[in-house]
Amino acid sequence: MIDPLQSQNFGENLRFLCERQGTVSNICRKIKINRQQFNKYLSGLHLPSMQNQRLIANFFGLSRSVLFAEPEEFRTLMEGNYFYAIDTLRSSKRMAAFLDTLLVAEDTAGDEYAGVYDRYQYSTIYKGKVLRSAYCIYRNRDLLQHYYIERFPNLEDQDKIDFVFKYHGFTIPLGGRLFSLDFEAVQKNEMTFGIYAPVQRSSKSFLMGITSGIAETMLRPPYSTKVAMHFRGPGLLKREHLDRVTTLEKGDRSIPTEVQQYLSSVD
Repeated sequence: MIDPLQSQNFGENLRFLCERQGTVSNICRKIKINRQQFNKYLSGLHLPSMQNQRLIANFFGLSRSVLFAEPEEFRTLMEGNYFYAIDTLRSSKRMAAFLDTLLVAEDTAGDEYAGVYDRYQYSTIYKGKVLRSAYCIYRNRDLLQHYYIERFPNLEDQDKIDFVFKYHGFTIPLGGRLFSLDFEAVQKNEMTFGIYAPVQRSSKSFLMGITSGIAETMLRPPYSTKVAMHFRGPGLLKREHLDRVTTLEKGDRSIPTEVQQYLSSVD
């Protein structure tokens, strides 16, 4: 039995994609799906067959499951238009050769890390503050990918936001570690790299490691800093996760003890 909510989510997300991609008629011609049938998918009244779901997902460079996300989550995920950039990069011969040297495990390797995290690091913009961002790892076809959002509130008025940064990239599981490569999608001038190790503390799961960033502006010089991520649950980012994104005093009691100990430890 078809879930009406699934059809509605699929239809709204498909309309959002079509608005960004071009005319519906051109999309139908390229995917080779009848326009009248495609309109039924857009209306949210009909769900495509499994074969047509795959055709649509492949055309937009997405995994099939992502198309069923709640529309608000989906729009957050798609902001910055980096899905297309990443899909182009993934399909390039050099990138494919590079990934082939790393992806030695089965296709589901790393799926145990998928989900939403609170991400903590000392801020490079507001000295002495701890930045808490919302981070999500998810599977997109044959690869794990991730995206995360940073917000910097005004120092004089916490209700105002001075800066917002959004990153999209790859997550590569290798040798019991996670390697990340991502691109900033607002300023479009920064690339960051990270390596993380899983840590289990009783019922709490953490990823702890180091990230480095390279920007194109003298105002944001290269940096390297410790990062700790606290697992919050499965799925994509939701409003409740985004509401937690801010900067904190380093002794803030909402920061897990394990995170405070890791960030303040001396190497």
